[in-house]
Amino acid sequence: MLNSTLKSQINSLWNTFRSGGISNPLTAIEQISFLIFMKRLDELDKQNVLKASRVSSFKYEPKFIGKFEINNKKYDKEELRRSRRIQMPAEEMFSYVRDIVFPFIKTLHTEEWFAGNLKDANFLIPKASMLVTAVTILEDLHITQQNDDTSGDIYEYLLNEIASAGKNGQFRTPRHIIQMIVDIVNPSKHDKVADLAAGTAGFLINTYKHILQSNTSKDAIFEDESETHYPADLLDAKDRKRLKSDWLTGFGFDSTMVRIALMNCIMHGISTPNIKYQDTLGKQFSHAPEFDVILMNPPFKGSIDKGDVSDDFTLWTTKTELLFVELMYQKLVVGGRCGVIVPDGVLFGSSNAHKKLRELLIENTDLKAVISLPSGVFKPYAGVSTAVLIFTKGDETNKVWFYDVSADGYSLDDKRTPTNDNDIPDILTKYQACVTDRKYDKQPAKWDKWFRVNKEEIKKNNYDLSISKYKKIEYTAVKYENPKVLISQIKELEGKIVKWLDEVEGMI
Repeated sequence: MLNSTLKSQINSLWNTFRSGGISNPLTAIEQISFLIFMKRLDELDKQNVLKASRVSSFKYEPKFIGKFEINNKKYDKEELRRSRRIQMPAEEMFSYVRDIVFPFIKTLHTEEWFAGNLKDANFLIPKASMLVTAVTILEDLHITQQNDDTSGDIYEYLLNEIASAGKNGQFRTPRHIIQMIVDIVNPSKHDKVADLAAGTAGFLINTYKHILQSNTSKDAIFEDESETHYPADLLDAKDRKRLKSDWLTGFGFDSTMVRIALMNCIMHGISTPNIKYQDTLGKQFSHAPEFDVILMNPPFKGSIDKGDVSDDFTLWTTKTELLFVELMYQKLVVGGRCGVIVPDGVLFGSSNAHKKLRELLIENTDLKAVISLPSGVFKPYAGVSTAVLIFTKGDETNKVWFYDVSADGYSLDDKRTPTNDNDIPDILTKYQACVTDRKYDKQPAKWDKWFRVNKEEIKKNNYDLSISKYKKIEYTAVKYENPKVLISQIKELEGKIVKWLDEVEGMI
């Protein structure tokens, strides 16, 4: 959704960090986030001070009034404002931001949602010229003055760079896949939604946008510079406050990713995001039912120390992809819905833990769908084959709807260039007709990529959920020519070749 000028400026920002010696994309985006937050904090403070002066019921304590002490020296907080420091000479601004402004932000109360998670953060920009260039580009982007859609798109474009930084199964989920899952599960404004391994908070942000769109009347939709805006005019003040605070909850075990997720939420209009630093597989995390909807792409192929695993798990395993699915089941209230991406091994693994998890899904939930994704979806940083599981806690599985995805709108090689081949619109249409609308008598056409499997058949196959186990392959009989006829044809061709060679020889 960004124009070429904004993309060029963002690319220049990344080049500034690379050439300055910060080659790790995660480190770079974290440092960029610090600079964005410093700018945003100043601007919001001015807005809130003005609001407090005009609205008697609005109470606000200004952040830039009084003194700030560091290293036994006091500074006037007013001097810490962005508008003051960007006018400083390069070296003076660099030392001022590094030694005074950044430590000041780290002391802010935890109600400053981003600042409250800076306790272990470090300012790593190494030189003045790099800081000045980065600040200049961010000023030109006007990122905090943009509407929520554009500022969110800018931050998402920044996050594209960390795609190649995936390790230990932790990498960004393609946004169109997230959107597909959110559309299928269809969270509402009444649902308390969570992601137990939030990453950059993609599922929560797409859920937020989905709810805004679902609560916008047709007359309120408007377009601006090729963007479609959904002002959510059907939401009341209570709904909006709930959405922007604790109704969307994320958890992360990496402090850097928590800060990135927080900033991503803020840039998309979730003003007080509820992203928590916590090991959700550990002993300190409660497994009590709490959420109406859980959407996530948990880390794949990971394992944790046996002693660190919570005693509330019933699966005897250290494989994170299995533990997370059981945790999702436990954290859902009865009737709660789930959409999760899992590696194919979860569907057919032969260990006791694999079998027990699949039995849990079939016997204790309504496993509505298994959507098999092509292996190229997570390229260029992973070629793992995956599937999407959709289930509701508390109901009993009757039939499972399978869909074999062959194309997702992008090439399945490392380049992932856009293509016209895309099964996602068909998935959404057919899921609505076959599952949501409960048209269980509907049968797939010959060209359809979906089919249903009865619970009893799945039980007979040891609860195997791999699509290849049930997909019917039609074989077309091939009629071969009689060998004698083929031999005759070869001899005839051989004679023609000899005759042609004789003619050529006669011409020499």
